[in-house]
Amino acid sequence: MNKNSFLYRVFDLYYDGFRNMTLGKTLWAIILIKLFVIFVVLKLFFFPDFLKKNANGDEAGFVATELVDRASPNP
Repeated sequence: MNKNSFLYRVFDLYYDGFRNMTLGKTLWAIILIKLFVIFVVLKLFFFPDFLKKNANGDEAGFVATELVDRASPNP
């Protein structure tokens, strides 16, 4: 890759910045741990797979039925 190209200069900027950071590495580790907790741990314990439990194999049909039933007015 040519050292004067835009992509190389952008890559070099970020590479040099991450290589020389001290406090930032700790902050990035904290951010990654928090994202892991949010997306993995909370998903497992607080957001069960409602569709798999109620659809019985026909997820598309279940969603279509629920959308139609909720969109139609109840007399």
